[in-house]
Amino acid sequence: MADIHDKIQQFVISGDSSMLNTVMQMALDAGGQASDLLNNGLLPAMDLVGQKMKTGDMFIPEVLMAARTMQSGLELLTPHMEGGDSMSAGTCVVGTVEGDLHDIGKNLVSMMLSGAGFKVIDLGVDVKAPDFVKAVQENDAQIIGMSSLLTTTMVKMEETIKCVAEAGMRERVKVIIGGAPVTQQYADTIGADGYAFNAPDAVQKAKELVAAVAA
Repeated sequence: MADIHDKIQQFVISGDSSMLNTVMQMALDAGGQASDLLNNGLLPAMDLVGQKMKTGDMFIPEVLMAARTMQSGLELLTPHMEGGDSMSAGTCVVGTVEGDLHDIGKNLVSMMLSGAGFKVIDLGVDVKAPDFVKAVQENDAQIIGMSSLLTTTMVKMEETIKCVAEAGMRERVKVIIGGAPVTQQYADTIGADGYAFNAPDAVQKAKELVAAVAA
């Protein structure tokens, strides 16, 4: 199956969803396990995409295409997953904070989190603090990911963290923030659990925080 795994990774990185789904369907028809194709093909592929983005070997348009290809692969595998299989590394609620309508970075983070095995609840843009809290409660999420591209809306991140605390969930819900004007120093100042410079950083930080909660 190693050859199939290599092909899956190749087609995800190149953004070729048609070929990806063709080889995966052939593998399933030949008796391959969906969990194997996921854990040894798709998930490592998105790890490689994240690494390539960090090193400058892939850029945002290419990463977006790879993430969309990954999504199509997940949709193909989902009906074939057995009851004991899990496609979720955790649940993340993601959104751009109230007053901010920017979504490109947020969308990329959502897709890469999904590609890394997380269940993602994407609330979109202009998300009010109580809506983040409501989504966490309804989906039993472990992570909140907030984006802000405007310095004038960054204050909404702190407001959301306070809202989470007032709902009695601050101990079990971890908060990651990011966006052009956001810094590690600001994350520390408002009490966020993590700061992500880019989408791969967000995925890595989410994995670390979920693991810490589970420990």
